Amino acid sequence: MKIVIAPDSFKGSVTALQAAEAIEHGVRRVFPDTELEKIPMADGGEGTVQSLVDTTGGQIVTERVIDPLGREIEAKYGVLGDKVTAVIEMAAASGLTLVPPDKRNPLVTTTYGTGQLIKAALDRGCRKLIIGIGGSATNDGGAGMAQALGAKLLTKSGELVQWGGGGLSRLDAIDISGLDARIPETQTVVACDVNNPLTGEQGASYVYGPQKGATPEMVQTLDANLAHFDRVLQRDLGKIVGDIPGAGAAGGLGAGLLAFLNAELKSGIEIVIEAVQLVKRLSGADLVITGEGQINFQTVFGKTPVGVAKAAKVHGIPVIAIAGSIADGSDGVYDAGIDAMIDIVPEPTSLESAIENAPMLIADAAERAIRMIAVGMQMRNASSRT
Repeated sequence: MKIVIAPDSFKGSVTALQAAEAIEHGVRRVFPDTELEKIPMADGGEGTVQSLVDTTGGQIVTERVIDPLGREIEAKYGVLGDKVTAVIEMAAASGLTLVPPDKRNPLVTTTYGTGQLIKAALDRGCRKLIIGIGGSATNDGGAGMAQALGAKLLTKSGELVQWGGGGLSRLDAIDISGLDARIPETQTVVACDVNNPLTGEQGASYVYGPQKGATPEMVQTLDANLAHFDRVLQRDLGKIVGDIPGAGAAGGLGAGLLAFLNAELKSGIEIVIEAVQLVKRLSGADLVITGEGQINFQTVFGKTPVGVAKAAKVHGIPVIAIAGSIADGSDGVYDAGIDAMIDIVPEPTSLESAIENAPMLIADAAERAIRMIAVGMQMRNASSRT
């Protein structure tokens, strides 16, 4: 029997690799000699860098960059095992968690640090970039990112515009003659699971601005500034990106990556499945075990367990999902390819205890699942003898 173990992280508890190792322990209690393959997974959100590095035998790299408020910090990104693919989470340099609540102001926060991470990856020889853009503190349309890569965003007097969504009001011209010359030879894929346009009531400023500290007055200013930015992009670069679904992601960073890096926006789980060659590696498997911290009604919308299940169904392989908890509304995953679910907590316990003991609980849940499969195998064998 061959079993593929392909979970996501259990957020706040264990990484995807640690979850896979715990599942392996549980399986081997029942089938000690079975063939196992561990493939740590992610869906493009938090933990994607670590999962892809673990899966491909890559490495984590640390760089000094500018945070959303212009302070110098250390930020990490990953170089995959092929040494030409970098995976970057913009939140590492430009994330909301880097800004104290009382200092959150998208008029001034910048994506400059994300651009610095991209440049660092190019300096290392990477020519394929996977960029996750969740959790941003910014609303600058990726202007700061572009500035870090050599683009000049200029005022009427020829000065550089100030960082942040507020600075875009003075933008008069964009000069990309100094844009990093390695960009045209670099493939950039962006993990983006929202469809917001750049501007308007469903755009970056109105939908996401308030959670980044924007007042209603700021939201109107930010939206007007992004609309102006979009017009200058069209005029000076010939880039029409504002209405592309996902352009408004991460405060408009989606639009900036489209315009300056010729990026492709894709579902995060699709990017990860492709990067780890999941469909190919599932060939010949008899069972797939996946999982994540919670399975709920949102799981069918691009989350790891369903992404893994769909890949498994290409080969007709049954799928079990192990979860920290199974919430109301989770039954939809059955129609999406998951055949059975099992949670890791067999009795009432505190959240703190569940987090602390997660590896043991995950292993125990895997053992319970495999023992039920063993019973089914015995029943099938007994039936074949009669």
